[in-house]
Amino acid sequence: MERNLSHSPPEQEGIQVFPIPGIPLVQPGDDLAALIVEAAGAAGLSLMSGDILVLAQKIVSKAEGRLVRLADVRPGEEALRLAEETGKDARVVQAVLDDSNAVVRAREGVLIVEQSSGWVCAHAGLDHSNVAPEEEETVALLPADADASAAALRGRILEETGATVAVLISDSHGRPWKMGTVGVCIGCAGLPALWDQRGLTDLFGYELVASEECIIDELCAAATLVMGQSSEGRPAAIVRGYKRPDVADAPARSIQRPAEKDLFR
Repeated sequence: MERNLSHSPPEQEGIQVFPIPGIPLVQPGDDLAALIVEAAGAAGLSLMSGDILVLAQKIVSKAEGRLVRLADVRPGEEALRLAEETGKDARVVQAVLDDSNAVVRAREGVLIVEQSSGWVCAHAGLDHSNVAPEEEETVALLPADADASAAALRGRILEETGATVAVLISDSHGRPWKMGTVGVCIGCAGLPALWDQRGLTDLFGYELVASEECIIDELCAAATLVMGQSSEGRPAAIVRGYKRPDVADAPARSIQRPAEKDLFR
């Protein structure tokens, strides 16, 4: 990651975060960028250069067809064993394993894995929620490459509006040492992921030696507050006014901690 050698942070007067209402239920193959631009326009909103567009993972996954019909899943031996250990549907466990590199933890009610893109999370990010009722036996997986998805959406927004925006794809993850889920970033285009502040100084002139700020997780968490995580029906939000540090853009994958440095594992 490129270091920011500036001696002071960018001036930040404040940001605005507001949801984009009226996005319809997304179907596989939908032009997600066009749906977002249309919904924003209908709500009297417009995307501007410098904006940050935060999208819930679920609508990206649905547009990309990352859906699994549980009726088509045949659990294998490992899935059956883990289903008994965790108390989960064996078909769901098999779908998780099919999109995972490794199982990290398993106990009653919990299955933590390293998802195929490298995210360590519960159930590989697989989710039943906000999949249409007629598809109740269908689950959604994370995008196959959320960084590539964010980059493609950023390009389509530019085509649709002429605005150069950043795009973040957010998912809700738990934390091993704290209760509750929080919005985190799994896909990024047009922003630095981390701001390495080592070498800067604090208010009293002491040099920072271990400060790395995860910009994209902070922005996704802020957007989640207005998007919601249940029945709100607001799967997209605009963050406006954030002054980014002078650091190179980086994909969301760059924030993943290598396994050998991960004390949890």
